[in-house]
Amino acid sequence: MTIIGDSIKVNCMQFSYDYQTPLFFDFSLNIAPGSRCLLVGANGSGKTTLLKILAGKHMVGGRDVVRVLDFSAFHDTHLVCGGDLAYLGESWSKSAGSAGDIPLQGDFSAQHMIFGVEGVDPVRREKLIELLDIDLQWRMHKVSDGQRRRVQICLGLLHPFKVLLLDEVTVDLDVVARMDLLEFFKEECEQRGATIVYATHIFDGLESWATHLVYIQDGVMKKTEKLSELQELKNSPNLLSVVESWLRSETKTEKKKPVNPQTQATKSSPFDSSPFRSSRHMAYYR
Repeated sequence: MTIIGDSIKVNCMQFSYDYQTPLFFDFSLNIAPGSRCLLVGANGSGKTTLLKILAGKHMVGGRDVVRVLDFSAFHDTHLVCGGDLAYLGESWSKSAGSAGDIPLQGDFSAQHMIFGVEGVDPVRREKLIELLDIDLQWRMHKVSDGQRRRVQICLGLLHPFKVLLLDEVTVDLDVVARMDLLEFFKEECEQRGATIVYATHIFDGLESWATHLVYIQDGVMKKTEKLSELQELKNSPNLLSVVESWLRSETKTEKKKPVNPQTQATKSSPFDSSPFRSSRHMAYYR
């Protein structure tokens, strides 16, 4: 499938966890095919929530509010089932039918898990096993966090993706494994036109890896542009210094004063009274 236009489109999105204070309100974002986009922001800024929304784990508004590969991120489940959209988060789990997500910590081998995935190109599988330096005899209940993470990443990448969402998945990897994995991701984008959105707090080596950057603060888009055009980076030694200055400036801003809940609900959004408001508490979560 050839994508005409952006791989990811978010149009005036609204989302709240608690019915009263929207985390995202009138939020829009476009990401072009082939992009390697860094998603940056402080803890609690909404990065993980945004990735989960893009992955179809939260229902948000109508079918056209959040679209991935020109399909509704939530409603068109074949995006995930067909392997076009892949999401790798912090949890070490694998979907197992009616059992839901099970942790990758049972008494079974890495080989059992990796070779148990059907419809995989054996060449791609061997490449990932070698790339991530996985010992197929590892027992999942005995390995380290970093080794278990390697198996999780391998499982998530066995099928070629068109859009990949990454939420701090390299935090447990050593330097060599992380750099090799980033190089693999770069090849996927350049050779197959895949799109990657990568939320991380580790910026070593990302100046030459990323093509775009999105910076959010408390659910608000603060900056989105090509990394090559980021003016602050031209005047700083590295990307870490740039992001650090942004986050430090956040701590200097005046904290929001407590607001009466009813007043806040009235001011937050014209949709607050609607039973169809976008929220995790609607139980539309998968």
